[in-house]
Amino acid sequence: MTETRTDALISSADAHSAHNYHPLPVVVATAEGAWMTDVEGRRYLDMLAGYSALNFGHGNRRLIDAAKAQLERVTLTSRAFHHDRFAEFCTRLAALCGMEMVLPMNTGAEAVETAVKTARKWGYKVKGVPDGRARIVVASDNFHGRTTTIVSFSTDPEARADFGPYTPGFEIVPYGDLEALGRAVTDETVAVLLEPIQGEAGVLVPPPGYLAGVRELTRERNVLFIADEIQSGLGRTGKTFACEHEEVVPDMYILGKALGGGVVPVSAVVSSAEVLGVFRPGEHGSTFGGNPLACAVALEVIAMLETGEYQQKATELGDHLHRELGLLVGGGAVREVRGRGLWAGVDIDPSYGTGREISEKLMDRGVLVKDTHGSTIRIAPPLVISKEDLDWGLDQLRAVLA
Repeated sequence: MTETRTDALISSADAHSAHNYHPLPVVVATAEGAWMTDVEGRRYLDMLAGYSALNFGHGNRRLIDAAKAQLERVTLTSRAFHHDRFAEFCTRLAALCGMEMVLPMNTGAEAVETAVKTARKWGYKVKGVPDGRARIVVASDNFHGRTTTIVSFSTDPEARADFGPYTPGFEIVPYGDLEALGRAVTDETVAVLLEPIQGEAGVLVPPPGYLAGVRELTRERNVLFIADEIQSGLGRTGKTFACEHEEVVPDMYILGKALGGGVVPVSAVVSSAEVLGVFRPGEHGSTFGGNPLACAVALEVIAMLETGEYQQKATELGDHLHRELGLLVGGGAVREVRGRGLWAGVDIDPSYGTGREISEKLMDRGVLVKDTHGSTIRIAPPLVISKEDLDWGLDQLRAVLA
């Protein structure tokens, strides 16, 4: 049997790269909007959008043009010098968030690490917690990244096992359980770190009133409420931030993924002057954090979000998505559907196949999604997807589950 180019490239990757991922057997060569084309010329509808990094689609013209224009000028200065895009980026991102200050990094995990360091330093310098005693409360089934510190407070054995010794200073409580959260908060607690919607866990939406309750509790106990909006933020749920669905403003946003428009890695911690003002030169940084190319692309992302059109589209198409997925519940194959906006977790009855098997069958029909936790598939198409393409993708899901 003749080896295809796909087979050859996957075989080479398997031979020469660490096996820390188990991708679907498709090799993408080009992409535009909500569609990708593989090395064999087959087209696929992208219903994952790089875990929300591609909210504005592949090759978005505005973002590519912004990147090209900056590439011709200057791409990197490091923070050793000022550059002419930095001030505007920080000013406009802070305004988008309703905050005062921005600390830019690159990846989501870096931003989470930055938030942890910020909260601890704020706890010591502002709240008065004794040195070395700061505690941060987190939720079970969280996914905030894969650094050593972050996996120390993960409850996922795959993410955590064999990477100890683990970083202390974290209390884990059940997600959505406000009473348990209240019991975990002490005088040494400096922050509560939560995803407003848990993505990797299967797009878990907390009970109504939970985020508002967290906000009230943290304010009463002089504890920072840190919202990890790396996946849920920047339009995905139909609001700029998922916290807005409960009219909640946290003390700190952690942003990433879509902030870089699917072009370059850009992340940031955004908060008040009181909180981010605890840093002094030399205490924290990143060579690439806030670089000119990153700022140029992120500024275009901010401009796109300022119009509200992407949030509106995520709301309208999200309502349609959830109506259609809801019709599948109780029919045998689908046990439950969760989510908000253009984001859904679909629990498959194991008798119909694992999440991986369903994802592979969808791939064979030209739709790309990804499984999580065995029996769940995640659906998160680019916000630029058309209703016709979304319906076509849903038709393929119905056919696979029939």
